[in-house]
Amino acid sequence: MSMADNRPERATPVAVWRLVWTCWKLNLAGAMEFRMSFLLTAGMMFVNNMIWLAFWGIFFTRFPVVNGWELQDVMLLWAISAGGFGWASILFGNFTRVATMTAAGELDLYLAQPKPVLIHLLVSRMSLTAIGDFLFGLAIYAWVGDHSWLGAFRFGCGLLISGCLFLFFVLLANTLVFYIGQSEGLAFQVFNSFLALTTYPSDLFRGAARLLLFTVVPAGWISYMPIGLLRETAGFGFLLQAVGMMLLLGAISFAAFYYGLRRYTSGNQIMMRS
Repeated sequence: MSMADNRPERATPVAVWRLVWTCWKLNLAGAMEFRMSFLLTAGMMFVNNMIWLAFWGIFFTRFPVVNGWELQDVMLLWAISAGGFGWASILFGNFTRVATMTAAGELDLYLAQPKPVLIHLLVSRMSLTAIGDFLFGLAIYAWVGDHSWLGAFRFGCGLLISGCLFLFFVLLANTLVFYIGQSEGLAFQVFNSFLALTTYPSDLFRGAARLLLFTVVPAGWISYMPIGLLRETAGFGFLLQAVGMMLLLGAISFAAFYYGLRRYTSGNQIMMRS
């Protein structure tokens, strides 16, 4: 019998929130133990993103408008993509490592405790580099964004939707480990491809490629946000559609994880939380 068959999975919402809040506090406290390393790690990611924006600045100096996109739109695209990925990786840092941890038998630690397996797994780690991504997103919005109440609300919605799409899609890719075995490399490639596609304006793609960006690989919902959500001329329809895709992808990824968890067998490892 698999270890997942006997796992305790009952917890009240209050208990789950306490677990999540405690993990977040411990993750932050652990990061602050080595403050210089923390600052350098986050700072280098911030600088890395700025370098990419510098290349886009050079491009738009030569071509001021590309398919209706201007430099400010691309800057906001990077702010939403980096900022969304940043907060998701800060709060749920293990979502990119589920396949690796499963293949190594590390799920035993979470299955042996009376806590929701997936939530406990996701919140048990914080990505330090992602702090630089999140701060980068806020800095770019402060630089070129709409600072009105409506503009701040739209940007906040963009960050929320972007982060959830990153979280759910990459988690779904990582659940392949339950069904096809050693898929860590595949999950990593899917993650990198998705990340890259979110940093290019969606209007650069046409036909079947554009259709894929809004369905199979839903990076288009992120890369279209500067025009579809942040411009004042945008309607409310795009926001509803993006939220709908986010909820659908979330439901699919959670179902794929817990259904796949039934196929998991113990790695026979004795581990303690570090």
